[in-house]
Amino acid sequence: MNDKSSIRKPWGGRFNSPTDAFVESFTASVTFDQRLAMCDIRGSIAHVTMLSETGIITEDEKKLIVDGLEAIKSTIKAGDFTWSIALEDVHMNIEHALVKAIGEVGKKLHTARSRNDQVATDIRLYLRAQTEIFQSRLLELMTTLIELAEREAATLMPGYTHLQAAQPITFGHHMLAWFEMLIRDYSRFSDCKKRLNSLPLGAGALAGTTFPINRQRVAELLKFDTVAENSLDAVSDRDFALEFSSVASILMVHYSRMAEELVLWNSQAFAFVEIDDAFCTGSSMMPQKKNPDVPELLRGKSGRVVGNLMALLTLMKSQPLAYNKDNQEDKEPIFDTIDTINDCTRALTELIPSLRTKKDRMRTAAAHGFITATDLADHLVRLGLPFRDAHEVVGKAVNLALSKDCQLHELSLAEFKTFDERLDESVYNILNMDNALDSRKHWGGTAPLAVREACARARNRLKDLDY
Repeated sequence: MNDKSSIRKPWGGRFNSPTDAFVESFTASVTFDQRLAMCDIRGSIAHVTMLSETGIITEDEKKLIVDGLEAIKSTIKAGDFTWSIALEDVHMNIEHALVKAIGEVGKKLHTARSRNDQVATDIRLYLRAQTEIFQSRLLELMTTLIELAEREAATLMPGYTHLQAAQPITFGHHMLAWFEMLIRDYSRFSDCKKRLNSLPLGAGALAGTTFPINRQRVAELLKFDTVAENSLDAVSDRDFALEFSSVASILMVHYSRMAEELVLWNSQAFAFVEIDDAFCTGSSMMPQKKNPDVPELLRGKSGRVVGNLMALLTLMKSQPLAYNKDNQEDKEPIFDTIDTINDCTRALTELIPSLRTKKDRMRTAAAHGFITATDLADHLVRLGLPFRDAHEVVGKAVNLALSKDCQLHELSLAEFKTFDERLDESVYNILNMDNALDSRKHWGGTAPLAVREACARARNRLKDLDY
């Protein structure tokens, strides 16, 4: 990093003395916004192409500038570009290198634009590309969930409400619940992408430009769907960043809930699954420990992404129109959010296929907790009892089983008849967990047949997604 403060500032004509060294460092963003370099060059090439087509610069000047930018792009990709804090940001570093390479004509690149509309364009280009990359990774994760759901379509486990055994479900059904969370997240990212895909370039610093520019042409070259309608809003709007961070926060809340269940299920108290050694670590003191560090970190990193959203909301809440230097603080939270959701998605995508389910343990846990009590109440309804009365009858039966320290199916038929004479031997078929599971074979149900059908639909839904 070259920090020479002797480099001439592009805005230096107004000032009589050089920038203080600390202020220069404090206000610079190039240490992190250099990540936007490829987007910045792409936007500049589109801009200069339009300048040439509208006669604002000549075709020869355009060619020199484009060739110079392409050479700079190659240097950056090779890791040979020298970034300078004295030049403040990615934009001025690239422009300075361009002028140094091709001479005074390079200064014409900035005709009819400001860094305000330039950076707004760069961030939108970057976020659009990153959203598409992330969505492809989210597709991979959803595919692994479908595969696991198919594999465990008939694996019985207790379903919980209030973390108490409630009704029998299958592990595959539970995995498809995770899938539903993620396919909604995918859709939210697609919606977010639609709103961020509007071109700010041409808004200038805040009031547009006096040059006869063609913003629609730049939008076409950069594949933006629309052109920002209002120049003030175009340079000051960061709604797209807020929305992206909001969608990412919802995603991370889902990841956190999944991770919490993995931590619980992997514990000795549940012992429903075993997480592969590759995703765990040990204790420096207790040799018997195998800690589920990856799910725990997934759970913890949700706070990081939600925190980034809070930082961006706070950043924007008191800004007057139009652009303010505060907006320089938008990039690091965005970059960190992108990195975090990508890393967490990769971790889950690699962890999930390696999960080993402990079927016997889940079945044993499901057998304790009167998990088919609702099925018995439904049976009584079919015999003619109103559901509220059936609910009370089964509640009394549960109370009797509790007093005898047994399960419902261990009560005698005579005992069942004390609650309702219409009950017969079929009650034991009703209380059978596998029968209870198989009976829920409707659309969206937890029966193995319904789960396999849902997996097939899920695969087709993935094929229909656009990104």
